[in-house]
Order: sequence, then structure tokens, then C-alpha cells
Amino acid sequence: MIYQSQLMRLSSVRTIKSNTVNDVLICRDLNSAAGTLYTVLAVKEHETVKSCLEMFREYGTSDRDVCVHSFSDQGIFCMVFEYKQERPLDDFYAGGFFSLQECEEICVQVIMACLTSGLPYPFLYLILKQGQLNLSRDRSVYLGYQTDLAELDIGKTERDCAVECAQILRRILSPKKSGKAFSYQLLEKKIDRKSYSTFTELYKDIRVASAPQKKKNIIQRIKAWFLRRQDIIFRILLYLCVVLVVIALASLITQLLFGDIPWLRLLFNGFKTIGTESLTG
Repeated sequence: MIYQSQLMRLSSVRTIKSNTVNDVLICRDLNSAAGTLYTVLAVKEHETVKSCLEMFREYGTSDRDVCVHSFSDQGIFCMVFEYKQERPLDDFYAGGFFSLQECEEICVQVIMACLTSGLPYPFLYLILKQGQLNLSRDRSVYLGYQTDLAELDIGKTERDCAVECAQILRRILSPKKSGKAFSYQLLEKKIDRKSYSTFTELYKDIRVASAPQKKKNIIQRIKAWFLRRQDIIFRILLYLCVVLVVIALASLITQLLFGDIPWLRLLFNGFKTIGTESLTG
């Protein structure tokens, strides 16, 4: 499938979601020499297109202020967003290995990603509700846009977003709830009363209740070093395993063909004679 405007010619590389309301696609721009990738929401249902445009109007912004590009093609409304590698917070967050301070810092990163997104609240709420928060290797947080617009409710406000965000922060801090996690306890009390109405209130509570920064001991530093580099370490181990498997297969094949393994014979027989002296006799 190719969607085309005056600026872009988007060819689908991968389909993330597909339903009667919208498709979520990873597309390559054929007009770009670099073949840049984008996340594309292809909205097929006309009522949802109207809801999206109404949402942008109501919040005093344009879809083109939020998206990299937007256009209609073949009766389908396309919203184009910058593509970033999917690293879902729920999959890559390891709260049990992080200190309380590190968990709280990730909470702050979540709030800041929401505050600086510039998205209309109904769309931001959808992103939060559908788990489109991503955790980078340096533990910063960024939003994804791979959303199912069938659940779009243009009546959602900042209060709804702040309450949903608070529930996410509570899940982030839950591995620390048995300790002196005052931030978790505060969230627990205020979420039950649905007290949050803005992201600013949420940010202040996390900052005020955060544990004081402590200098890491050597074990914590080692853990942090491995966590930051776990993808690279895993990749190196994978390559080593592949090399070992190849060597093992080659050894088996040569054993079957020649009755022994030539390179092992060369390795060990090379030490049987040194100069004119034989070590075997």
C-alpha cells in the first residue's frame, strides 16, 4: 500500500494494527533519499476523521502542528508521525533492579513526556491508556503513536490524562511499595480520591515525596552498568553462541568425513617435535 501527497510517497513496510476505523503502519518515504521511516495512522472511518479534526480545532491547534505531515489520499486521512524504535515501558522497565530514586526519576520522565508533547488531551489519553510509553536505553521516556482510534473520546480532559498517568506511575513504583516509598503512598491516597487534575500537580507530588539522593555502592553501580548495556551484552553473547555452534557443526562434519578433526590434530601434533628433538620418543 502506498499513500501519496505532494510532499511524501509513503510505502508500507510493516502493519502494526488494522481494523475498520484505522490502520497503524510503519512506512518508508520513497521521496526521501535516506528512506526515512514514519509511523502512519491511516484513518478510514469518516466519523473518526471528523472527530480528529474537531479535537484539533477544540484545542486550538492544527493536526499539522502535531504531526510531521497530514493529508488525504484515496478517501483515507493519514496522520504521519516521527518513527522511533518500539521499546514499551511495560516490557523494558525493570523496577526490581532499580533503586527507589531511579524509579522516581523515570516517573518524572513520564510526566515530562506528557507535559511537553503538545498533543490534544483526548489523543494523549489514548496514548497513555493503550500503553504507548517507551523507555530508552538511557531511561528517558518518549511517546509512541501506534494507537487504535476506535477508542478515541474527544471529551477527555487534562484531568483524565493526569489520573491515568498517576496510575501508570503507581505501577512503576509498586516494586518499592514495601519500603519507604513515600511517593508511592502519596499516589495511592490521591488516586483513590481522583485528586489529580493537572500534570503539574502530579509532578510536584513526585518531586516533593521523592527519596533523597544517595551515593550508589559498588554493587549498585555494577548492576546499573549491566542494565544500561544489557542489549549490547545480549547481542555479543548471541554472536558468540552462533560462532560456537558453527565451530561445533564444522567439527562434527569433519569428524564424519575424515575420522578426526584436522585443526585439532595440527594444534596438538605441532608440540610433538621441537626443532630436531621429538617429544614422543
